[in-house]
Amino acid sequence: MRFVWAVVAFVLAAALIGAGIAQRTIFMGPDSVQEKVQIEEPAPFILLDGDVLRAHPGAQTLLISGDGDIFSAYGRTADMEAWLADSDYNQVTVDDDGSFQVEHIAAPAAEDDAVDSGDAETEEPTAEDDPAADSGRNPVGSDLWLNSFSDTDSLSLDNLRLPEGVSVLVAYDGTENAPDDIVASWPLDTSTPAAGPLMAGGGVLLLVGLILYVLGIRHQRRGRGPRRKGPGPLPVTEPIDLASLPAAERAAISSEATPAKPQATDDVQDAEIVDEPAAPADDKTDEQTEGKSTMKAADPARRRRRLLVVPILGLTAVLAAGCSSDSWPQLGAPEATPSPTPTVIAPENQKPPAVTEGQAERILGEISTTLVEADTNRDLDLAKTRLDGPALTARTTDYALRTAIPDSPVPAAIPTDDVEVVLPEATDRWPRTTLLLSKSADDETVPPVLLTMTQQDPWSNYKVTNIAEMSADAVFPDVAAAWLGTALVPDDSAFLSIAPGELAAAFADVVDTGEKSGSNGLFDDLSQKLATSIRDSRQTVVQNLIDNGAAETSEVSFDMAPTDTPAVSMTTLDSGAIVGITLTDAETVKPTSADAVIRFGDNAKANALTGVSESAKGVVTTYEFQLFFSVPAQGSTEQIKLLASRQDLVSVEVIK
Repeated sequence: MRFVWAVVAFVLAAALIGAGIAQRTIFMGPDSVQEKVQIEEPAPFILLDGDVLRAHPGAQTLLISGDGDIFSAYGRTADMEAWLADSDYNQVTVDDDGSFQVEHIAAPAAEDDAVDSGDAETEEPTAEDDPAADSGRNPVGSDLWLNSFSDTDSLSLDNLRLPEGVSVLVAYDGTENAPDDIVASWPLDTSTPAAGPLMAGGGVLLLVGLILYVLGIRHQRRGRGPRRKGPGPLPVTEPIDLASLPAAERAAISSEATPAKPQATDDVQDAEIVDEPAAPADDKTDEQTEGKSTMKAADPARRRRRLLVVPILGLTAVLAAGCSSDSWPQLGAPEATPSPTPTVIAPENQKPPAVTEGQAERILGEISTTLVEADTNRDLDLAKTRLDGPALTARTTDYALRTAIPDSPVPAAIPTDDVEVVLPEATDRWPRTTLLLSKSADDETVPPVLLTMTQQDPWSNYKVTNIAEMSADAVFPDVAAAWLGTALVPDDSAFLSIAPGELAAAFADVVDTGEKSGSNGLFDDLSQKLATSIRDSRQTVVQNLIDNGAAETSEVSFDMAPTDTPAVSMTTLDSGAIVGITLTDAETVKPTSADAVIRFGDNAKANALTGVSESAKGVVTTYEFQLFFSVPAQGSTEQIKLLASRQDLVSVEVIK
C-alpha cells in the first residue's frame, strides 16, 4: 500500500510542478504590447499627442530608430503646437477605436504684405520680420521643453508617464525629415501568483512520495523469505555417562558440544525476530555480541536512506528559489496612504504656469553657465542670448570697461545650487515672465539673487531682464507654489497701496527730496537706508569738488528718474505684489566759467568710456538701479519693503 500512495504522490507532484513551470513558460503571454507609428508623408517634425502614449495603461516606452543624431522632447501640447505653428509636421493622434491616426499639417503660406505697384518687385518678408519665414529651426536647446533627449541612430525613451496635455516631439535638426521608425510599447502584467505555490507544493508531494517509497522498500525487505524456526523434536535418548568413556572420546564430545560464535550477515538484519528458548547464562555474552553486530550492519542502510532525502530537499529549494516575486501572491502589500496637503483653491479658468519648477532650475543653470562664459570672454553677442533690458545694459558697460581696464573684476556668477523660489506667470500666451530667488548652498558670503526672466515668443529662450542681490535683512513674502503660478499685475492696478507704474517715481522722489517727499512714509527702514546711502554718495561727489578747489568753477546736479522699462509685478498670497523697477541716477558736472574745463584726472572709468580726459561743457555719469519691492495690498497698514537692489555704472558721456 505504501507503494501505491508513493506513486499517487509522484503523479500529483509531477502535475503540480509541470503546471507551475508551464505558467512561467509556454502559457506565459508577451511582456509588452507594441504599436508602430506609420508615417506616409515625411516632414521635419513629428508630434505625438499625449493620448498616443496613454493608449494603454502602464509606463510608456518610445523607441525611435533612424540614421543620425535623433532628438526628442516632451512638453505641453499647446506650447509645442505654438512652436510648430510655422513648420511642416505630422501630428499623431488616437481614434476612438484606439488606432493611430497621422495628419500632415503644412506650414502656413507666408503672407505678402508688400504692395504690388506696377513693375515694382514684391518684397518678401525676412526671418527677422516674420518667424514663419525661418525654416529648418533646430529644436535642440529650446527652453520650451519640459525635458529633452538625444542619441545617435537609436533613441529609447523608457518609463515615461506623461500626463494629460503633454506631447512628444521627434526630429533630427529641423531641416531633414524626421525619423519615421517609431514604436510605442507598454508593459503587460506577466505575474503568475499561482506558479510558485504550485511548484512548492509539487516539491513537497515529491518528498512525501519518496519517503513512502523508502518505507515500502524497508517493509518489503523485512518481510522477505520464510521465518526462521527452531529445530524439530529430537528422539529421546538416555544420558551418557562421560565418566565411563575413554579420555579421547570425552575430549571429542566436549569439543562438539561447544557452540561456535555466530557471524553477522545481511540475513540477520532482515530476519524477523522469533521467540527463542532462553539461553544458558554462559551464552549471554554471545547473544549480546550478535545483537551489536546486527545493529552495526544496519547503519550503512540508514545512511543511504538519509542521503536520498538530501537531493529531494535541494530540488524543492531550487524550485522555490527560482521563482521571482511575480510567481508568488503578494500578501499584505502596503497600500499608499494619502498625506494631508494644504488646500489651495485655484481661480476659475486658471492657466498653466509658464514653467515647471524643474524646468526653471534647468533654464537658470543654462543661463548661469552661458553668462560665465560670456563674462570670461567679454562676448557681448553670447550675453545677448541670455540677457535683455536693464541687465543687458549693465553687462554692455561692464565689458567695455574690462576691455579698457583689464584689472576690473568679473561679474559674480548667478548661484544655481539652491533655487528657493520659483514663481512663474500662469499664462498660455507670450511674452511669459518667471521670478526666481536663488542662493549659494556652499558659500554664505555670496548674497542671494532675485531675478526675473522673460520669454518673448515660443521660438525664443528665456532672458534675464532684472537682477539684484537680496539684502540679508529682507523678508521674502509668501508666494504661490510653482505648480500653480501667479498673475502679472497691471501698471495702473488700484489693488495695491501704490500702482506698480508709479512706484519708481515715488522712490526717486524719496531719494531726491528725503523727508520732504510725500511718499517718504510709504517705504520701510531698509528702503530708507538705501535712499540715504544714495544721498551720501552724492554728497561725497560734492565734497570732492570742494577738496579739489573746483567748487567755484563747476557745479554738480543729480537726478534720479524711472526708465522706459516697464515694471514687472507678480502677485503674492496676501494680495500684494513683488514689483521690479529700474531707475537711473544721473550725475551732471558742468563748468561755471567759459575758461574752465572738467578734467577726469585719475577717473579711469570716465577716460575709458568717453575716450577723452577732459570736457569743456561738462560730463554726465549715469548709474542704473535695479530694485525689487514687496508692495502690500490697498488698505494694508504695512509699508513697502525693499527686497533686493543692484547699482551699476552704465554710461559716462561728454556734453556736446
